[in-house]
Amino acid sequence: MISEQKQTHSPSHNHSSQITSEIAPWLSKIAYFLGKTTILPLFFKNITITGQENIPRNGAVIVAPTHRSRWDALVVPYAVGRLSSGRDLHFMVSANEMKGIQGWFIRRLGGFPVNTEHPGIESLNHSFELLSQGEMVVIFPEGGIFRTQEVQSLKRGVAKIALDTEEVKPEVQIKLLPVRVSYDQEIPRKGASVTINIGKPLIVKDYHISSQNPRRNSINLTQSLEEALKEL
Repeated sequence: MISEQKQTHSPSHNHSSQITSEIAPWLSKIAYFLGKTTILPLFFKNITITGQENIPRNGAVIVAPTHRSRWDALVVPYAVGRLSSGRDLHFMVSANEMKGIQGWFIRRLGGFPVNTEHPGIESLNHSFELLSQGEMVVIFPEGGIFRTQEVQSLKRGVAKIALDTEEVKPEVQIKLLPVRVSYDQEIPRKGASVTINIGKPLIVKDYHISSQNPRRNSINLTQSLEEALKEL
């Protein structure tokens, strides 16, 4: 959830980020259990998931879903996270959502804050740290919630993070996983249906084409991601 216009700096890889994210195993188990057995089944009439065989079981991954509702924060982990892949997810979350008791839970379930209007270097550095450790990081490439079925023009922030990380640590070999989330209601209400389609991952190293024009590389990767989401 990071805009092309505002992201003017690449992560500084010489210093550790002051931002942290953690996954409390006990809380994660409870959250997934409640999501699977209670919260999602009680709210949604139907939950359809395709393409789970495309989820990388190891290595650094940026999960890049469309963003249609606050429910995405539950249905994306349900479809992609521990229950299906055995892997925990870290989320780049709007700083506005990281307050109070909600923020306490989000921080312990892998969330870390980003100012969506003026993304700070600390958030980018933490993304770099997580990917360098082979983690899965969820970043919404459209930059916000859109109440439409159409895929919006993507920001270049996701592609830049991936390419910049591999530029410094090419051994990381990041994969970019397209995920399209669709609801049968513009604003999901109880009894709604949701479909989560997971595409084949894009291999980021294939987009390091021009060392002289990194902007062109990020544009190409962003366009490929957008096309992949539209095909789902």
